[in-house]
Amino acid sequence: MVNEVRVEKQSISHKRKARRLVLQALYQWHMSGGDLYEIEAQFRVTNNMEKVDVDYFCRLFYGVCEQRETLENSFKAFLDREIEQLNPIELTVLRLSAFELTYCLEIPYKVVLDEAVAMSKEYGSQDGFRYVNGVLNNLARDVRSLEISMDNE
Repeated sequence: MVNEVRVEKQSISHKRKARRLVLQALYQWHMSGGDLYEIEAQFRVTNNMEKVDVDYFCRLFYGVCEQRETLENSFKAFLDREIEQLNPIELTVLRLSAFELTYCLEIPYKVVLDEAVAMSKEYGSQDGFRYVNGVLNNLARDVRSLEISMDNE
């Protein structure tokens, strides 16, 4: 039982580290338009991937890039400005979190929102986390409505 708890905590920690590296890789891709495989290779070489869930890193990185337009369309209705006017970090957090909300149903929506806020606080503009939280709360009500309603019971 103790080993199961340790493995679960380790898994959570490894996913958290993967998420942060994906944020950085997606930001690099957004800013440079570089080749996805080259960016992934660079991140594998320049970062200690020993305590990173590499499969999750790849799932998020390639998934967000492949589904970018779909993801942006999923949260566009909740924005108060054009996507092009968003801070690049907040836009990247929104894309990443929208992917997790939509395609990673094994991750509870509260975890996705908490991680998005934490990353926005750490890497984004001063109050960007509030904006990201508001957009993602609205998106979560759309794509995770059943989970949210069960959580509120």
